[in-house]
Amino acid sequence: MTEQLHTHIHARTGHISLNRPKALHALTLDMCHAMSAALTEWAANEAVEAVILDHAEGRGFCAGGDINLLRNSALNDDGESGRAFFHDEYRLNHQMFEYGKPIVAFMDGITMGGGVGIALPCKYRVATENTRFAMPESGIGLFPDVGGGWHLSRLGGRLGQFLALTGARLDGAECVWAGIATHYLPAAKLAEAKARIIEHPDRIGGILSELAVTPPAARIESNAGLIKKHFASDRFEDILASLEEEDSEWAAKELATLRSKSPQTCKVALRQLADSAKLDSFADNMRMEYRIASRVLTRPDFAEGVRAVIVDKTNDPEWDPATPEGVSEELIDSIFAPLPDGEEWTPLQR
Repeated sequence: MTEQLHTHIHARTGHISLNRPKALHALTLDMCHAMSAALTEWAANEAVEAVILDHAEGRGFCAGGDINLLRNSALNDDGESGRAFFHDEYRLNHQMFEYGKPIVAFMDGITMGGGVGIALPCKYRVATENTRFAMPESGIGLFPDVGGGWHLSRLGGRLGQFLALTGARLDGAECVWAGIATHYLPAAKLAEAKARIIEHPDRIGGILSELAVTPPAARIESNAGLIKKHFASDRFEDILASLEEEDSEWAAKELATLRSKSPQTCKVALRQLADSAKLDSFADNMRMEYRIASRVLTRPDFAEGVRAVIVDKTNDPEWDPATPEGVSEELIDSIFAPLPDGEEWTPLQR
């Protein structure tokens, strides 16, 4: 329990509520530790049958991780504190993925980056008209981590690759269409849903189905064929060339978007999703993502991307390498290479 996070037990249901409204509930290391501790305690408590995960107030469900900490780490301690954050955040992601009791995430608001990492492992993922889902890391020179390799590579239709590269934002209806959310509820019904789940944690699926409504048409569905066609390759240069050949407003818009992103991040993401699709366990995925994170954290693009997008808000990052062609296979291989003995990511010991 911290001021940034409320944890309670209501009858037979554990309740975790994120409480950093001014930061749109972005996760700090203390919040990750407090969530993990609560989940560990409730896993061993036979009286707790299910867990509700939501946010206290405001527009965010969870807007991501502690970007300022990560940037300060990259600039001031050669990434040491940033790697510690990633290590334990990824442990929380894995703990939630493997959790033995159902968790219901109420994604009622901005769900990005680290927020995706704590929502998608949950068995029940509730979207509303307020949901804004994205993995926008290509715009800040990071990569779609927190399990993004696993989740995005398994969406089908190359939608995951599209989301990873463009940072496109999906609304609640689109999340349901894509399989990212399991239910669509009006925000006005969430209090009733939570109250009923607390009363009957053995009936979560039925309760959510009873309160769910048919979502609006998913806008992205009309572009699904274009996404599958133009984002088919695992080579970033092929995707750009495919979009260049398409004479349409949509292709021009997506091409302009991709040209603004970190070429390094885009190449890392395509390799990450291709490799993750072949993995058998979420733990293996998180081990891979920690290798990536520990290296891209101190590469030039991350500090520069955060400066341009979040600190100065000039949106004029100077990427290094500046072009897709400049991002060599050797560089990508070095980012994915195993870490030295004793430095690899390991799951939380139960």
